[in-house]
Amino acid sequence: MNCCIYRSKKKQGSYLYITERNNFEKVPKELMTLLGNPEFSFEFELTEDKKLANADVKDVIQHLRDDGFFLQLPPPDETIQHETSA
Repeated sequence: MNCCIYRSKKKQGSYLYITERNNFEKVPKELMTLLGNPEFSFEFELTEDKKLANADVKDVIQHLRDDGFFLQLPPPDETIQHETSA
């Protein structure tokens, strides 16, 4: 499956995955507004044996098939969690 990854300029650490370069028609308008004008990062062939840094590849593939996009959010800030639980 073709996969294009875009970086959000407004939401640091957020990445949008879509299957066709510059085709955001399946991404909700509210999400596009939140992300701002996404910046193209790279394109590659996504297969189940690929290793992704911060997302489960099977989950990404399923979302791309079902929803037409996948949103990768930054991992939670561990310092905030520790401060609130103390």
